[in-house]
Amino acid sequence: MTQQQNANPSAGSENGIMAVVVGPSGAGKDTLISLATEHFTNHPDVHFVRRVITRDGDAGGEDHISVSQEGFAAMRQAGSFAVWWEAHGLKYGIPAEVSSSLARGQLVVANGSRSALHLFQSAFPRLKVVNITARAEVLAGRLQARGRETHDEIMARLARGPLTVRGDFDVVEIDNSGSIEEARLNVIRVFNGFLQDLKQG
Repeated sequence: MTQQQNANPSAGSENGIMAVVVGPSGAGKDTLISLATEHFTNHPDVHFVRRVITRDGDAGGEDHISVSQEGFAAMRQAGSFAVWWEAHGLKYGIPAEVSSSLARGQLVVANGSRSALHLFQSAFPRLKVVNITARAEVLAGRLQARGRETHDEIMARLARGPLTVRGDFDVVEIDNSGSIEEARLNVIRVFNGFLQDLKQG
């Protein structure tokens, strides 16, 4: 469960767009962010955030900055995060340096959490939410393949909450129930749309 934590109210007073990517376990969020990063790697107006996480650097999954609990606390006290939150025993932080990219009018893409979206909304005036979803049976199959939970545990996880985003947010939904290539193209299309928004002011 994500606990309400902190948002820096001055972090997002800029011209750029913060796009936060969210989605349930098994939806393929990390994979799609990685593929989008590859596509936009040389684009001068797109910045992908490396989150600070109290998790081992070699734990797999996303490319992140690994710190200890003590290190995270010190960074938080120093004002090093634009947004930070806690979920499932880990702490996550969006570095305050993203404000420099936003001030330059860039599209900033961050891996987020649906239950922390109110923190992002407080920190970033121009917030876009990209919700990666998949049909329940697809999610169940992917989670089953990981082998970390029993079938009953997976069903209980999927029953705990909706797959959609609740709240007053500007949300784009991407269904990743089909091929990863189709979802990759959809993510790229969405990000290109945000870049068009930036050009139009």
